[in-house]
Amino acid sequence: MVIKVFLASSSGSTAIKKKQQDVVGFLEALKVDYTQLDIACNEENRMWMRQNVPEEKKPTNGIPLPPQIFNEENYCGDYDTFFDAKEDNSVYAFLGLPPPPGSKARVEEEEGQEEADDDRDEEEAEVQEDEEEDLEETQEEEAE
Repeated sequence: MVIKVFLASSSGSTAIKKKQQDVVGFLEALKVDYTQLDIACNEENRMWMRQNVPEEKKPTNGIPLPPQIFNEENYCGDYDTFFDAKEDNSVYAFLGLPPPPGSKARVEEEEGQEEADDDRDEEEAEVQEDEEEDLEETQEEEAE
């Protein structure tokens, strides 16, 4: 899975430049495999990005601004949603990637899986007990 970050190499807006640098810098710090796709110099990239940002995520003028982030063909979000995920320590989930081994998120995920397995085992044991009780009651009724 490759993360695609759509950027504008020649943006006149310093705000957009800072947002792009923030996203790219953070992905590099996390050692996430990503590709930068320039929408300023490549019309194909620009059209693909505009067509693949979901309608409900587009601004009122209908033209999404960079940076826009995708996991292959799946839309992840724009800078604001990326920033929220960064603040919540949920960037891997935002990107649709598994957390790296040994990370806090990975440990919590594994603990959650263990708890789910324990709950499932308890439920199965209760069902089995109920079935055994029903069987005993049926046998007693048949014996009478």
